Amino acid sequence: MPLNRRTFLGTSAAAGAGVAIAGASAVPASAHGHGHGHGHGRPPKRYSFTVMGTTDLHGNVFNWDYFTDKEFDDKAHNDVGLAKISTLVDQVRREKGRRNTLMIDAGDTIQGTQLSYYYAKIDPITAKRGPVHPMAQAMNAIGYDAAALGNHEFNYGIPVLRKFEEQCDFPLLGANALDAKTLRPAFAPYVIKRMRTPHGPDVKVAILGLTNPGIAIWDKANVGGKMVFPGLEEQAAKFVPRLRSMGADVVIVSAHSGNSGTSSYGDQIPYVENAAGLVAEQVPGIDAILVGHAHLEIPEYFVENKQTGKKVVLSEPLKWGQRLTLFDFDLVWEKGRWVVEKAGSQVLNSNTVAEDPKITRLLADEHKKVVAYVNQVIGTSTAAMTTAEAAWKDEPIIDLINVVQAETVKAALAGGAYAALPVLSQASCFSRTAQIPAGNVTIKDAAGLYPFENTLEARLLTGAQLKDYLEFSARYYVQTPAGAPVDTAKLTNADNTPDYNYDAVSGLTYEIDIAKPNGSRIVNLSFEGKPIDPAAEFVLAVNNYRASGGGNFPHVAGAKQLWANSEEIRNTIIAWVQAKGSVDGAQFASVDWRLTREGTPVF
Repeated sequence: MPLNRRTFLGTSAAAGAGVAIAGASAVPASAHGHGHGHGHGRPPKRYSFTVMGTTDLHGNVFNWDYFTDKEFDDKAHNDVGLAKISTLVDQVRREKGRRNTLMIDAGDTIQGTQLSYYYAKIDPITAKRGPVHPMAQAMNAIGYDAAALGNHEFNYGIPVLRKFEEQCDFPLLGANALDAKTLRPAFAPYVIKRMRTPHGPDVKVAILGLTNPGIAIWDKANVGGKMVFPGLEEQAAKFVPRLRSMGADVVIVSAHSGNSGTSSYGDQIPYVENAAGLVAEQVPGIDAILVGHAHLEIPEYFVENKQTGKKVVLSEPLKWGQRLTLFDFDLVWEKGRWVVEKAGSQVLNSNTVAEDPKITRLLADEHKKVVAYVNQVIGTSTAAMTTAEAAWKDEPIIDLINVVQAETVKAALAGGAYAALPVLSQASCFSRTAQIPAGNVTIKDAAGLYPFENTLEARLLTGAQLKDYLEFSARYYVQTPAGAPVDTAKLTNADNTPDYNYDAVSGLTYEIDIAKPNGSRIVNLSFEGKPIDPAAEFVLAVNNYRASGGGNFPHVAGAKQLWANSEEIRNTIIAWVQAKGSVDGAQFASVDWRLTREGTPVF
């Protein structure tokens, strides 16, 4: 008798085989008679599949550093870029079978290298008959199934993001990126993929995308009044049950949000920035979370759901395509549906493979254009400047960053309520190998001064708060008694404080007495030659990382924000050098601070 739906249901019921019908879809004939799998001495049906994940690619396609104009390298000899990831992906697909794999990303894709900057600003993808974004080309060629939106997706404005979205062959997901007026999702919240199994019924895999609520602050200029970004937990709680009721057998969250449960933007908005762990803990029904945003490596981490006691697996692959996460799922057919029996994760290192020639060939022209662009001469410098000693001396090259930042903020505040206040500026020695050569200065020289993607803000601080700020910064130096020898190799990075968390502030003069204990090192703090008035108000030109709590400096995250923009500071420096034509340290360099011991300069 031919088995159509009606006769199958009839005979099953009559036979008492106990096949549960999931939703309204009939169980295929192959399941007939042993739907439960265990009752008739036959082994249960199983299916395994793998979800690969990247995050925080930040515009990296090639294993190349456009600032040094050579192959990328770091202390651990990591490699970067989608060309390397593509090779790993091909290996996994060969091993597992392509139809048993999915490929997803957790955001921060289109900003971070001069390659991605070039196609946002120099030859923008939004132009009429404009180019296709290199990240879209590479991700399409690799065959991504979905990507969550990162906060940096919004840096170049919504039109660039929408154009990128249009160029991708896969959806950009953001269940908590809502239209400000209708409060409906402004992007696809989720996608459901079907995995074909050898045993009849498909496995329905739902991928839910969540982005970072900090976008509301960090990219206010681009999203204000247009989009709002509620918390990850509340949107996950709304969508996960919906996905389960739609028949999802497996629910994976791709979250552009770290795992630590902390926020770097203080209490400016009531949502947690790094909420991936909280989502796993608070929202039942999730099997795995691909974590992004924090630039950490988490091969495998389990969080127990408070309601169900079920363990949720989390993984964060290292940024820029340095790692590829693999989530492995083992499913068993039970009571008429697929159930996740086991889920685990690991990361693969992209430095173990060669770049995929399919990707490098595809984007060879774009790469060439950008290399030519970064080697463009934008001005000249009267003298060579370097950061080699900037970690312990006030060097002209750091003054250059501060001059550019202070001038930019002054111009932005001109004519407004705060125009009369003095503007100070903070900068760090980000790299001890940055240099501006004497003679021709290229884009890469100027950009190399500022390797991070930070943007600029203006915050209102008092004299007393600035003193606290500088005391906090001065913890960077190892306490060294007067008269004792000073070894610069051992003087800095006390308590593992990285160079980027030591700030020099220009516009004031002060001494740092390294013989004194932390908290009482700032001596002779003056403004315009007079001791600083603790109650006086100052504007601090500060990068968004510091302003949003990065490094945990006192006062600044809670201070009133007077202005902010979404232009990267390094590009502001490039534009400044271009406009001036020549960089002359004699015009802006000044020694505002020095290390002392009991009044005697150390250097």
